[in-house]
Amino acid sequence: MRHARRCTRTGCARPAVATLTYAYSDLTAVVGPLASFEEPHSYDLCEEHAVRLTVPRGWEVLRHVGEFPAPIPHADDLEALADAVREAARVEPAAPIGGDGEAVTGRRGHLRVVPPAR
Repeated sequence: MRHARRCTRTGCARPAVATLTYAYSDLTAVVGPLASFEEPHSYDLCEEHAVRLTVPRGWEVLRHVGEFPAPIPHADDLEALADAVREAARVEPAAPIGGDGEAVTGRRGHLRVVPPAR
């Protein structure tokens, strides 16, 4: 299963929200929204490292303005979520009917099984 991309800074485990690319010929570092795909000559950064990036004297930083958008979940991430929901549904017994005629929902961890509407 594919995991969310992490910041490439040593010791940082936060999720990446930006991509850093160097344009050596222009002495420029470009920090923009997270690229769709990991590139071999770019670096994924968390928000803190993307905002605090400094460059050597004589270099320029072109930085994304505003907040960095959250990465779009990958199909593997959505499939893992769907699998977790299906697993929770399998473990819970059929929802019994309470004294007031309402279906009682089951709960397991942070997931809740809601019976289908009748």
